[in-house]
Amino acid sequence: MLAVVVTLLLLVALAVAVLGMVAVPARRAGREVLTERGTAAVAGLRERGDRRTAPDGGRPERETVAA
Repeated sequence: MLAVVVTLLLLVALAVAVLGMVAVPARRAGREVLTERGTAAVAGLRERGDRRTAPDGGRPERETVAA
C-alpha cells in the first residue's frame, strides 16, 4: 500500500514538473496556455460560480481588467 501511495506522489510530482517546463516558459513568452475553447469553458464555469455565490442569486457586477 505504501508503494502505491509513494508511486502516485512521484507521478504527481513528475506531472507538475512537466507542466512547469512547458507552461511557465510559454506564458512568459506571451503565449496563451489555454486555447479559445478552453478560455470559453473557464469563463462559463466562472459565470456559473458567480451566480451560485451571489447574494441575490443573480449575476454580480464585474470589474473590467485591462489586458
